[in-house]
Amino acid sequence: MMDRRVFIGTVAGGLLAAPLIAAAQQAGKVARPPRVGVLMLPSEAVARPRVEAFRQGLRNIGYVDGDTIVIDIRYIDGRYERIPALLAELLRLDVSVIVAHGTPPSLAAKRATDSIPIVMFEISDPVGIGLVPSLAKPGGNLTGVAQLVGTEIYQKQLQMLQEVVPKLSHVAILWNPSNPAQAPIVQQAEIGAKALGLSILPLGVQDPGELERTIVAAGRARAGALVVTRDALFSNHTERIVELTAAHRLPTMYGFRPPVEAGGLIGYGPDPVEIARRAAALVGKILKGAKPADLPVEQPTKFELVINLKTAKALGLTIPPSLLQRADEIIQ
Repeated sequence: MMDRRVFIGTVAGGLLAAPLIAAAQQAGKVARPPRVGVLMLPSEAVARPRVEAFRQGLRNIGYVDGDTIVIDIRYIDGRYERIPALLAELLRLDVSVIVAHGTPPSLAAKRATDSIPIVMFEISDPVGIGLVPSLAKPGGNLTGVAQLVGTEIYQKQLQMLQEVVPKLSHVAILWNPSNPAQAPIVQQAEIGAKALGLSILPLGVQDPGELERTIVAAGRARAGALVVTRDALFSNHTERIVELTAAHRLPTMYGFRPPVEAGGLIGYGPDPVEIARRAAALVGKILKGAKPADLPVEQPTKFELVINLKTAKALGLTIPPSLLQRADEIIQ
């Protein structure tokens, strides 16, 4: 891991952002395409739908990668210790905007520069984590699209599990203590569980090698279901989690669609593809001269409910018609 002093020194040498196209045109100069540096939390394969949505969002407003814009992407692959070095690489490229996916990269980018615009996306609570003072007036050099959904989304996830799993009383929650955004999520889930008369068993995992032991522990603790939080570690190992929960017959709730397509039971939460597309629109506004301080941090508007009936049948569960009617997609 890069020494903090070395990292700070490296960052300091790359803080001068490339001129925006509009400014260069006003000066009568031939502008080079702006360069956007992107830090993605999951692996390249897992991040692909978000990246494609981000590229398409920029194309929709006239920014074509390799032509009118240059997009440099670095994949953290769920290994948070890689963030300083990857961020330093992007800063050396003299980027005009930094796009940070998730809380740890956003925190690192904020510490690294107060002059280069930063667009963060899929941030659970940017105010609570200290990234911005408020959503309406972010100030400074940060804006973006949060996934701030509070207690309500976890309560809804738990309520859906109650509808599906008979006599549910104990629910395990898989979370990553390495991610500073995750502890508040566990707290919110506990609040939601209490309102429903459920008890929560938090199970922290920081390494993929811990997954099997942890899921076995959930079964031994008599958890009737499992909630998997939205973290790159779990996204990178979706198939393994699906395999383990199926082997231990543990009904599992995820925060989005892909794990359900892989064989998980239910997915419910903000659509990450839509969030990535909106992040691209914010980048476009900044490249055209807007200041991040003047762009409110946006919140999710599109939520998806996906249910895998084949998995429900394998677990001996019946999905109530009322829940099926609310689903955006049913996998047979």
